[in-house]
Amino acid sequence: MPEWTWEYEGYDPAAERLRESLCTLGNGCFATRGAFPECRTGLVHCPGTYRAGCYNRLESTVAGRRVVNEDMVNLPNWLPLRFRVRARGGTWGPWLTPDSAALLDHRQVLDLRRGLLVRTSRYRDRTAGVLGVEQIRLVHMADPHLAALRTVLTAENWSGDVEVQSALDGDVTNTNVHRYRTLDRHHLAGVRTGAREPGTTWLSCRTSTSHIGIALAARTVVVGPPPSWSQLRPGRRHAVHRLVIAIVAGRPVEVEKTVVLHTSRDAAIGDPLGAAVDRVTTAPDFAALLDSHTAAWRRMWRRADIRVPGRAGRVLRLHLFHVLQTLSPHTADLDVGVPARGLHGEAYRGHVFWDELFVLPYLNLHFPDVSRALLTYRHRRLDRACRSAAAIGRAGAMYPWQSGSDGREETQELHLNPHSGRWLPDNSRLQHHVGSAVAYNVWQYGEATGDTGFLYTKGAEMLVQIARFWTDSAVFDPARGRYRIRGVVGPDEYHDAYPGADRPGLDDNAYTNVTAAWVIARALDLLRRLPAGHRRELFERVRLDGEELPKWEEVSRRLYVPFHQGVVSQFEGYGDLAELDWDAYRARYDSIRRLDRILEAEGDTVNRYKASKQADVLMLGYLFPPTELRSLFHRLGHHLDEEIWNRTVDYYLRRTSHGSTLSEVVHGWVLARVRRAEAWQYVHEALEADIADIQGGTTGEGVHLGAMAGTLDLVQRGLTGLAPHGDALSLDPVPLPALSEYGFSLSHRGHWGIGLRLHTGRLELAVPDSEESPLRVVLADRAVTVAPGETCVLRLPAN
Repeated sequence: MPEWTWEYEGYDPAAERLRESLCTLGNGCFATRGAFPECRTGLVHCPGTYRAGCYNRLESTVAGRRVVNEDMVNLPNWLPLRFRVRARGGTWGPWLTPDSAALLDHRQVLDLRRGLLVRTSRYRDRTAGVLGVEQIRLVHMADPHLAALRTVLTAENWSGDVEVQSALDGDVTNTNVHRYRTLDRHHLAGVRTGAREPGTTWLSCRTSTSHIGIALAARTVVVGPPPSWSQLRPGRRHAVHRLVIAIVAGRPVEVEKTVVLHTSRDAAIGDPLGAAVDRVTTAPDFAALLDSHTAAWRRMWRRADIRVPGRAGRVLRLHLFHVLQTLSPHTADLDVGVPARGLHGEAYRGHVFWDELFVLPYLNLHFPDVSRALLTYRHRRLDRACRSAAAIGRAGAMYPWQSGSDGREETQELHLNPHSGRWLPDNSRLQHHVGSAVAYNVWQYGEATGDTGFLYTKGAEMLVQIARFWTDSAVFDPARGRYRIRGVVGPDEYHDAYPGADRPGLDDNAYTNVTAAWVIARALDLLRRLPAGHRRELFERVRLDGEELPKWEEVSRRLYVPFHQGVVSQFEGYGDLAELDWDAYRARYDSIRRLDRILEAEGDTVNRYKASKQADVLMLGYLFPPTELRSLFHRLGHHLDEEIWNRTVDYYLRRTSHGSTLSEVVHGWVLARVRRAEAWQYVHEALEADIADIQGGTTGEGVHLGAMAGTLDLVQRGLTGLAPHGDALSLDPVPLPALSEYGFSLSHRGHWGIGLRLHTGRLELAVPDSEESPLRVVLADRAVTVAPGETCVLRLPAN
């Protein structure tokens, strides 16, 4: 069915890296880009296999300085399988590749329902004739260490031989991101290869500084009559299995390649190489693997499918597919965070930012065990966050803007502006609001799941230590009678300093201060509701003195929020900046999404202007429903009514370049509540961000996972107003004409597979039969109770 497939017709070298990202297959443990198995890494193709949490640290010289970067490692390539032919009595032709004139036609289909990449091609050899190629690839969703490739070769109107070379390639580097080319990209060391008869090759290596052991084993077999010649050839960095197979016109030849990947980080594995070789020799054949793999995907879709008609629905399902491939139930067994670009490429070096803020609210209602694991990743690094805070003289926990293996700050010190070719200071490590994102997700997870076992222990520790950091960061200003947080960078990212300032950082970023106040207030709420035993243990574990709490309460009510011209200021002094001539820059450049790079290349700086890369103040409208946001401002002693908020939305809409794919998600979400007629423009941009590569080449370096999950959550929570509160689900649907019909399933407090469908002004709720208590559903004008096994249809008021 078309709504379950994503197809590419023909071969387009200019689009190949984009297609490779969007055709990535994964299982939450590792993923492999959708590259041709017969192609090598180069300017067109970038095969890549990435294991979640597999990082390595290297030193490089950049602009005369030694810098250290930790990267998610491109592992040895398991894909290589190439072929050439000879007619009976003839000589061997060249190896057939899509970049040669031999390719006649090509079609690639990503099968979302079954998690398969299906490829059909036809090559013409100049002496033998036409060879048809059909391949099915999978990265196994049931067994997180398995992958397989089935290749069927068919000679059209000729007979002879086909030679197949199936290889494991250890001669790989991190080459996916062109602007990193001056950095050291050689992460693998100690490559060894070997073979075991009759048909297994293996390769082992380790990461050069993190010393993670990596092992792959491949079994390549011919289905049907045996090959006329077979040879296993271990080499210095490659292990190759060569086969020569007789081929007769119209009679297909089938070759199956099964691969196992193990690392020393895998649970219950003492010897990755021994485990890989043993596992691949006993693995089932391709048909059995395909059956168990598709069954695993069937279970996944049952828990998470989304049903939206038209192109929007197809794109949303593609987004969900890639979220599930990066963060599957297997992720719950790993010590990993949310990589901002998925397991699909090397952009941002595979680091973890704040994108979990856009991902976990979706996962909470489908795969809460995965959410818990991702929060546990943060908890395991809490001690490091506390040491980072202490290093700058603060109490509590300061989480890093970019995280990787061990919780230290991984944000680079320099970044390259491709427009000017200059390396510039990177001050984004001052985005301390990442701690508020962690705290927000802890609270949302607790609300959605009722998991007090986590919330009262690990969750409480994180929430308290982040609240502690914000309280200690706030400095009282007697002139204003307010507490202020200075020297930070907000979500906008364009502004990292005041014009002409000799040090980076801004004062009183509204998003930072309001979310800090919210975190402190939630920490106080949690401390009040903790059972006495949990409270006592928590106080002991984090050495919390009850005398600190009155200060927390005071700061949470008296943090400063700047205003100018009747709108909320992005930060103190924002209103004093110059206005940018937006029309002039739009006329001069094809895209001004990365306005900061354009201005720097012109010898100017975006710090001088009222211009934002992405939603900053408006992020508050993304995190908090209108009533809660008003309440937050009221707690801080500020009046925020509908008129002020609408004026604030209008103000920043005119001054945002949307240099991040997250920006359209936030704007679509906010406008769905305040100006529906304009919301679809931003929702549409968010849906198209990766498939149309609207950021100009960035999707080929990895998908934008936060934006993908954000579009799913826009339907799940943004349009429905869905909010879990204790044992009830609150709903406040917003009609959006372009998305007037949709449906999805979710889980809540023991109810698995609750069906929600909105269409023609009606909301339909179906609660599966179970032994659970009835589900309470709260709308703006009424509350209903739906018993297990019942369906409730509610007519919504006209808007």
